[in-house]
Amino acid sequence: MEKRVLGIILSIMGIVGLIYAGITFMNGNGNTKDIKTIIITGILGVIFFFGGIGLVRNTNDKPT
Repeated sequence: MEKRVLGIILSIMGIVGLIYAGITFMNGNGNTKDIKTIIITGILGVIFFFGGIGLVRNTNDKPT
């Protein structure tokens, strides 16, 4: 059960990172700081999202 909760938390963090990257992309001026922020938060968001989805999908809960 703990792995499933961790997967849900990672997925939510990934979604937040991707939303932040999207908002920064839409409001950016094209500065190198904006581009670095978009790339870093986008990559981390994708890693967290797919890592969390993988944990939720591969975790088998056994009834006790």
